[in-house]
Amino acid sequence: MSSEPIEIRRKRLRFRAWHRGMRESDLLMGGFADAHVDGFSDQQLDRFEALLEMADADLYDWYVGRAPVPPDYDHDVMALLKAFRVVSPSLN
Repeated sequence: MSSEPIEIRRKRLRFRAWHRGMRESDLLMGGFADAHVDGFSDQQLDRFEALLEMADADLYDWYVGRAPVPPDYDHDVMALLKAFRVVSPSLN
């Protein structure tokens, strides 16, 4: 658990989620962070931060169901991520 104020921590995690290095991961993790981080408890923020430490390829495989989620990462935050859908803007 972090000792920084929760709002600063949420901002930092949101930034990390949007700056992973691969645009697809940025959209998935950043959009997810925007949708959920403000409502996360300290413990959920811990679990989300652990997910941010994982490789993009692993997260994507878990997200699409190509690979099973390891027990250490099979928790409420991962379930929310797996249920999350990125909505693309209209191309009009």
